[in-house]
Amino acid sequence: MTQQLNIGLIGFGNIGTGVVNALARNAELLTERTGVQARITRIADVDIVRAREAKYDPTILTSDANELLNDPDIHVIIELVGGLEPARTFVEKALRSGKHVVTANKAMLATFGAELFAAAEEGNAALFFEASVGGGIPIIRALELGLTANRVRTVAGILNGTCNYILTHMASQHKAFDTMLAEAQAHGYAEPDPTYDIEGYDTAHKTAVLASLAFGHDIRFTDVFVEGITRMKQVDFEYAAELGFAIKLLGIAKADDSGRVEVRVHPTLLPKQSLLAGVDGVFNAVMVEGDLVGKTLFYGRGAGADPTASAVLSDVAAIAAAVGQGRTPGEHRLRVKKTGAKNLRPVSELETAYYLRFAVADQPGVMAKLSGALGDHNISIRSMIQRGSAGTPAADVIIVTHKAVEHDVQAALADTAKMGITREEPFILRVEEDL
Repeated sequence: MTQQLNIGLIGFGNIGTGVVNALARNAELLTERTGVQARITRIADVDIVRAREAKYDPTILTSDANELLNDPDIHVIIELVGGLEPARTFVEKALRSGKHVVTANKAMLATFGAELFAAAEEGNAALFFEASVGGGIPIIRALELGLTANRVRTVAGILNGTCNYILTHMASQHKAFDTMLAEAQAHGYAEPDPTYDIEGYDTAHKTAVLASLAFGHDIRFTDVFVEGITRMKQVDFEYAAELGFAIKLLGIAKADDSGRVEVRVHPTLLPKQSLLAGVDGVFNAVMVEGDLVGKTLFYGRGAGADPTASAVLSDVAAIAAAVGQGRTPGEHRLRVKKTGAKNLRPVSELETAYYLRFAVADQPGVMAKLSGALGDHNISIRSMIQRGSAGTPAADVIIVTHKAVEHDVQAALADTAKMGITREEPFILRVEEDL
């Protein structure tokens, strides 16, 4: 007789509906591959009246998640509520009671991850989170298993489809940020309130999860340096193209030779031949560099009901396979790390090349002052573009530097502000030429 794995689903929105449909579509395949029948026996959601586009038994619906958490016949909880609370409370209670948990909740993991893995240890349960980063891209399990023999040097990725859509089309269609944001909202690629995406917070949550896993540090969302894309102008894409670069919002985590980890999110200039530079539209990609394997690239759809359901059910399948073999599920290296254990490199010590855009008065002596301010802080100029604005006494000055230190660049920009030669706050992009 086939063993059964009973699942309680908390959160019956778009992704939850996708999971129900995907399991119905491929239930026999999963049973064949794992030897265990996975079955959703209860669903909790605040709205149990609205009909979903899925086949389900309405009698298994409840508005009380505790009915699932307290049910001894449920072996696995799939948490798709999102946000911090009550999701964290639900997950912690499930783990402490010995129920395995599958979640897509990157914000929760980036805020409470270490505590939740400790709760899993105490409850002899497992916390799976393949769907938390990259949608259907199997990057979590690749880091946990496929690349586990590597000393990871870098993890960097395009992790937010909304931002990548906007930046891609600003470059190709020569449109302003506000225009492309409105278009993304019209197509359903951006939320009515897009702040979480365009300010880089979504990417920062995902980057914290990846960095924690790759480097074994307890890295939280608050440890990530974050800049969004709201100050991007269409002219930056024109200048970037002229200089041989593309612009992408990247989540970047790197370890230096002493083991310190830098974790940052910001719009980035990439050489056009970079693997990541060619990832366009709503697609995501993650590049991982290990000491043994070198560079690897993982690419695919980073959001949507079906890709996310694929990742959720891959975790369910891992649990089912373990249960069928009579062993305790668990793959995650992150779960053994101590809460608070981290060794971070501050962004002020970042050393890279920089793209600087200045809006200046088009008058004699301005370039000498800009060059002097940079030189005073040990910053040398690699290339420069100066363009005047027709009919105005203003000009754009674009400077790409050789490698410089972040705190020196910031000090130089502060000096230019005191000179009274800039018409607006200078704009800065960091350059990554080895991704």
